[in-house]
Amino acid sequence: MDCSLPQPPSTPSGRARTDRSAHWRRRVLVCSLALAVCSSSAAYSQPAPDDTKPDAPPANSELNAQLFYQLLVGELQVTQGEPGAGFSLLLDAARKTRRPELFRRATDIALQARSGESALQAARAWAEAQPRSIEAQRYLVQILLALNRPAELTPPLRTLLRLTPANERNDLIQALPQLLARLGDKAAALKAAAPVLQEAGKTGANAAAAWTSLGRLQLAAGQPAQALDSAQHGHALDSKSLLPAWLTLVLVEQRQSGAEALLLHMLDDFDAATQRPVRLELSRLLIEQRRYADAQRQLLLLTRQPSRQAEPWLLQGLLQLQLGNIGEAAVSLEKYLSLPPARPEMGTRGHIQARLLLSQIAERQGRLADAQAWLDGIDDSEAREAIQLRRASLLARAGRVDEARALLHELPETGPVDARRKLLAEAQLLRDLGRYAEALQVYANATQRFPQDPDLAYEQAMTAEKAGLFEQMERILRDLIDRFPDYAHAYNALGYALAERNQDLPQARELILRALALAPDDPFIQDSLGWVEFRLGNLGEARRVLQAAYAKRPDAEIAAHLGEVLWTAGERDAARKLWQEGLQQQGNNETLKRTINRLQAQP
Repeated sequence: MDCSLPQPPSTPSGRARTDRSAHWRRRVLVCSLALAVCSSSAAYSQPAPDDTKPDAPPANSELNAQLFYQLLVGELQVTQGEPGAGFSLLLDAARKTRRPELFRRATDIALQARSGESALQAARAWAEAQPRSIEAQRYLVQILLALNRPAELTPPLRTLLRLTPANERNDLIQALPQLLARLGDKAAALKAAAPVLQEAGKTGANAAAAWTSLGRLQLAAGQPAQALDSAQHGHALDSKSLLPAWLTLVLVEQRQSGAEALLLHMLDDFDAATQRPVRLELSRLLIEQRRYADAQRQLLLLTRQPSRQAEPWLLQGLLQLQLGNIGEAAVSLEKYLSLPPARPEMGTRGHIQARLLLSQIAERQGRLADAQAWLDGIDDSEAREAIQLRRASLLARAGRVDEARALLHELPETGPVDARRKLLAEAQLLRDLGRYAEALQVYANATQRFPQDPDLAYEQAMTAEKAGLFEQMERILRDLIDRFPDYAHAYNALGYALAERNQDLPQARELILRALALAPDDPFIQDSLGWVEFRLGNLGEARRVLQAAYAKRPDAEIAAHLGEVLWTAGERDAARKLWQEGLQQQGNNETLKRTINRLQAQP
């Protein structure tokens, strides 16, 4: 075929010119495509030029006239909006030549035309023609995933894993849970991958990765006990890998029975440097779960290690501050600032946080100049709002409340979120100072500006309670229930307030049960129910409910209520022990301290 470009007609006129021009444009398109096909064919049929052999004769192309014509027509049909016909021609050419470029092109045409079945047909033909092609297997797996056909995934997954180079195999294994997450049926995804991962887990180099990925798929499929078994199996086969430990940490977070004991056993098998990141994350998790004593034990192990790692000191300072040990917290935070961070970005955020906390500690100790000095060491551009809030607090502590409020008003306000945050900060500042009337006025302004925000009205009610304005609190909460009937906290707060004052206990119980129906997993609503049962004289039911709430969330206030139930039941040693735990968790909790003092039961 002549691939030289044709010349346009020289003397066109009327309809003849139109026909000849259209003919000329078609010839240009055909020859352009022919040149592209010629170039593509030469690219896959000829070796790369070798500069060391300039006189080497060119290799003959395997492209014959019939194949050339087939490729040309196929591409033309694709460009002219007939991808189905073009796909058939390209796939037929690929099968004849067994060329990967043509299989890829046929598959891509089908994908671009959104024809999943055709794409699957091409990918299968490709994998059959080139059984050692990693690319063919990848295409096949991806298409099966897109078509949501997990039952057909196991063979290509097994082949893909076998063909993947040994030094890349663990990366693929670890990526499988995320890859298979695209499937809607998690149990089917697990069934497809399980035999492949179990086979891979027999190889020492892949054992930890394979069993960990299997565990993650089991966890996604709602099988946490089996996931724990997989983590244990992976660690037994490769006790130096952290992968099973990270999986076990997720199971600890989900409170899977036996997970924490297994994780602590795993950590004992690692050297100090290896175990450090997992132990640090475990400490964070325990703090989130308010298991402060357990978190303290983990942080003590980290800070005693001969390491210059900074992050454990910051976490320890936060925990000590939470427990009310402000002197110890200051020492830990200053130690953190003296050490280099693990990563620069962590250091920037952490240093700002540490300085803000040290400023807060100095303020609580009455050292206002030191508190200001800690703030002055922070770049305003990095944490302007937090710094402004701290400066306002310092001004308020110094009796300059109007200046403090003015400073809060100066915070930038780019939208409703900023406006709401400013109002809340001002109200909180006034509430902390005991200026409840002014705080209530700020909340009234906030609820008027944001009438569809139930949280603002709730905070207004809680401030009214602190001010001793119980009728106002009850009026706000009942209005909140009328306007937002699915807002569980309003029912709970009103029911608890009635129970606390020993008023209308049947109605209090009804309100709390309504809250629990809306938020059945909330341990604080369970605490309210246990407390109203105690007030009603149902000691056994109160104990059952409060024990369940404390197991879910070991909070100092729940400890106060459960301890009083135990104390009333005559189990005074158990009550004292529980209160001691509560004081270790939150030494400044007012409910717990009042309970102990009222019962004259110092633990």
